[in-house]
Amino acid sequence: MAPFPARKDTHVLFAHVAYEFTEPFTARQTGMTFEIARNYDELVAKLPNADVLSVSMMWKNELAAKNPRLKLIQSISAGTDQYDREVLKQHGIRLASGHGVNANAVAEHAISLMLSLSRQLHFLRDAQAAKSWRGMQGDRAIREDEVEGKTVLIVGAGRIGQRLAALCKAFGMKVIATRRNTAAGAGAADEVVADSALMSKLPEADFVVLTCPLTPETTNLISGPQIAAMKSTAYLVNVARGKVVDEPVITAALKEKRIRGAALDVTVEEPLPASSPLWSMPHVIITPHSAGETVRYEDRVIDLLIENADRLARGETKLVNEIV
Repeated sequence: MAPFPARKDTHVLFAHVAYEFTEPFTARQTGMTFEIARNYDELVAKLPNADVLSVSMMWKNELAAKNPRLKLIQSISAGTDQYDREVLKQHGIRLASGHGVNANAVAEHAISLMLSLSRQLHFLRDAQAAKSWRGMQGDRAIREDEVEGKTVLIVGAGRIGQRLAALCKAFGMKVIATRRNTAAGAGAADEVVADSALMSKLPEADFVVLTCPLTPETTNLISGPQIAAMKSTAYLVNVARGKVVDEPVITAALKEKRIRGAALDVTVEEPLPASSPLWSMPHVIITPHSAGETVRYEDRVIDLLIENADRLARGETKLVNEIV
């Protein structure tokens, strides 16, 4: 196998439908040349020239055989389910994920949703749209609340969950987090428990926030029994993946107001179908899988790409966020 080229001989292909890599990559003055592909046809046409491909959902495993020059895929996304590991190994292509590039953005989005639910910004926005100046609330049961002193249960204490824990602590909340490996530490959380302890902790939570990856174990993790274990005054926030919740069950629970409300950045089917009753529930906030969006996204992907390309050029074998 040919060695990885020096920077001056390295050609990079960025393939994404929306993200803008031209300006930030040019500003780095890496010495590498690069091209941009905005759709799959452009990706196929330009791939034969690439030593490094930075891509996400445009990837198809049949592409691995189309370019013997390709040596590194720097995934734009944290998820890498679309890549067949064995196919990449057969063709000598290394793969690194974008894990962590949007951890802060997702955590900030989650805390924003929690604050919005607590301060009832969704109700107030609806009132604004109706040009209605709502009077002061005499009924304490429906008045705005504060997150200080409340308990948040963070399901999945990875990079996003740990960052969210720190933000929640800054607001004076009690933080419980679940983690597959509790020995890895609690970070900012007051308590970290094993994934298997989820059911026992749900009754304590005023907010249940999902930040876990989608795996066979987390598919439909939140369903009927979990909703039944939650407080009727609790909120559910999902910035993980849509299939982590049993959507029909959650929809029914929200309709029947068995929990106080929810904020969903992800749904099972995306875009969320217009026929979904979730759209019209006033106590539900829907955001369009935008939690990870940030103006810093491209720069962080480029940081990973440059570091990993340089490692391979130096003959090193370990990559940052290495998958293959």
